[in-house]
Amino acid sequence: MRKISAAIVGYGNLGKSAEKVIASSSDIDLYGIFSRRDSLDTGSPVFNVADVEKHSENIDVFYLCLGSATDIPEMSEKFARLACTVDTYDNHHYVAKHYEQMDEIAKASGNVSIVSTGWDPGMFSLNRVYASAVLPNSDQHTFWGPGVSQGHSDALRRIDGVQKAVQYTLPDEGALDKARQGNAQGLTGQQAHKRQCFVVADESEHARIEKEIREMPDYFVGYEVEINFISSEEFDRDHAGMPHGGYVITTGQANGTQDTIEYSLKLEKNADFTAAVAVAYGRAAVRMKEQGVSGAKTVLEVAPYLIHPAPLSELISKNV
Repeated sequence: MRKISAAIVGYGNLGKSAEKVIASSSDIDLYGIFSRRDSLDTGSPVFNVADVEKHSENIDVFYLCLGSATDIPEMSEKFARLACTVDTYDNHHYVAKHYEQMDEIAKASGNVSIVSTGWDPGMFSLNRVYASAVLPNSDQHTFWGPGVSQGHSDALRRIDGVQKAVQYTLPDEGALDKARQGNAQGLTGQQAHKRQCFVVADESEHARIEKEIREMPDYFVGYEVEINFISSEEFDRDHAGMPHGGYVITTGQANGTQDTIEYSLKLEKNADFTAAVAVAYGRAAVRMKEQGVSGAKTVLEVAPYLIHPAPLSELISKNV
């Protein structure tokens, strides 16, 4: 079986993690990295993103390692016209719109675009559906953190005047306990979480930046938000790591008995895990295209065996 030829678009934390994951994948080769920057600190081939069409015939799948705030909505359709794509778009409110836009382009181009991979959306999405299918009259809650949100941190860094920024999502422990006991009916995500921001910026910009953070729709409005302005040295010392994780907790009755399904993730480095999920779904995108499939897909529409490097017969013998 031939190896999949992959390219990475963007070389921030996620792009660097995808490069490492691909290097450890026996069935995927990295053709190169496409960036708007002239040079990158990498041994992989680097190309200007403006020249992508010159290389597209050599590429099976683009990993769009771009921010959800602006880059994915503005740039992803261009790549879907050229080859299969995988992205990690994580603005839950607009996933359906993004899916619809990518579906039209991918179908017209005969490619497969798998959207919103990662852990949430992504692995958590799968567990929410599996658990609610088994317990259809259930009470279900998703908790994020404690840890760094890449999407929210990227949104902070895009505010004019912000030099460095990170956002931690912190779940409420009391809300977690209620969910596990099946007593959290009506609990909202805003009530169950706190958003903690650490920002480096000139002091003269603090008031304006804080106002923009608190008024940012889809990211911070409606949440308890703590904003801390710190020095660049403190940021580098205390906020260089990228841990994250969370829980999907579903309680209900299968046949008159109380049941609980809990799925959890504890991630030492958010970007590494998110990249690992995206790379696996790139394998599925290429396989689906070879089967004659086209259009946008979410993780809910991809058969599990398609993301795994092992053949289906081996997966059945070991896991069923």
